[in-house]
Amino acid sequence: MRRILIVGAGQSGLQLALGLQQHGYDVTLMTSRTAEEIRGGRVMSTQCMFHGSLQTERELGINFWESDAPLIEGLGVSVAGPDGSRPVDWVGRLRGYAQSVDQRLKMAGWLEEFAARGGQVVVHGVTVSDLDWFARSYDLVLVSAGKGELVSMFQRDASRSPYDAPQRALAVTYVHGLGPRPEHDFLAVRCNLVPGVGELFIMPTLTLSGPADILFWEGVPGGPLDVFTDIKDPGEHLELTLDLMRTYLPWEWERTHGVELTDAGGTLAGRYPPTVRRPVAELPSGGLVLGVADVVVANDPITGQGSNNAAKCAASYLASILEHGDRPFDREFMERAFDRYWDYARHVTAWTNAMLAPPPPHVLELFGAANTCQDIADRVANGFDTPSDFQNFFLDPAGCADYLAELAAAGRLTPPGGDAARPDAQPEGSDPDAGLPGPRGSRQQAEDAAHR
Repeated sequence: MRRILIVGAGQSGLQLALGLQQHGYDVTLMTSRTAEEIRGGRVMSTQCMFHGSLQTERELGINFWESDAPLIEGLGVSVAGPDGSRPVDWVGRLRGYAQSVDQRLKMAGWLEEFAARGGQVVVHGVTVSDLDWFARSYDLVLVSAGKGELVSMFQRDASRSPYDAPQRALAVTYVHGLGPRPEHDFLAVRCNLVPGVGELFIMPTLTLSGPADILFWEGVPGGPLDVFTDIKDPGEHLELTLDLMRTYLPWEWERTHGVELTDAGGTLAGRYPPTVRRPVAELPSGGLVLGVADVVVANDPITGQGSNNAAKCAASYLASILEHGDRPFDREFMERAFDRYWDYARHVTAWTNAMLAPPPPHVLELFGAANTCQDIADRVANGFDTPSDFQNFFLDPAGCADYLAELAAAGRLTPPGGDAARPDAQPEGSDPDAGLPGPRGSRQQAEDAAHR
């Protein structure tokens, strides 16, 4: 029986450990915290997993919270204008629902399940010198702990890492009591963009105390949202979150009058540079270890892909290991396994890095056109589940122009100053007689907001 060591008990490490365990591998999992310590700790992320990522959990039978977590059926984008208006405001419907489960709940549950199924759990911090010894004792060592000394072993890939500093200051708050968005009667992730300032994401989730919502600010470093670093009190963190919503996004702030923190551990703040690293690290003795998920591909959370990438990486590595059979897990195998995962992750990285920069004209036009064209809103929303599709239109000005031209030719796109070609093209809750602008007019409004 092949012996495999996984260091780190997050989405990728635990999912991979449970998958390998089901296929008869002797798996040891090392983690710095017990399940109870995870449950009793601070929130770790803003995870929203889309259909394809959820499917990787279903295939392993570890989707334990699917019947309890809120069903997220849409994704909406709003852009704040300088006068408090919303020149861009639409919601797309997802083909398959998304879900968010507090990682304190999920990781603790998975860790206990892995142990109950006979897996060996070692609760202890790990150093590079520890790995040097472990690499001689196991057939394969994987590092899925995305922070600290172990990550520094993996060399930054400058050719795939355009940023060398954090591009956003992050502030997360879990709350109960948030009111609904009146524009639609289904649950949706809401992406609110404040040009030149940052973004607020709001998503339904399941936490330790039941259904809740996540308020997630991403602020441009040094800007007015970059104010959470020294805040230690959870109540003060919530108050500041709400004050910023009142200032920049009054339509979202109106939903917050009854909110309260889910628990004392329901806040988080920090920042990190988006980085792609070389997948294989060489230890002092010459032994090799393979990096997993955030260790080797750490994107900014602006596109909500962290847990999705982790699930896809775990599924990809599991397939590579199973297909490899009894052959040695050498450098060639490790690089080939990463390349297989990178074929998916590269699309996420390109899209995420693009979202961190000011939007180019074709994206402004696309978002504006989505105001009155449900096809566009739906395609952008579903791109969060299939990021490779963004290469065809979102990241390609020519592809975007062709796409808009195809919609116009089919009568599914509102011409400048014209009426919607489809009865359902008006955003939900809008006045069909309000004279909403067409793509060009919407683009001009968005440009005005972006350059205020």
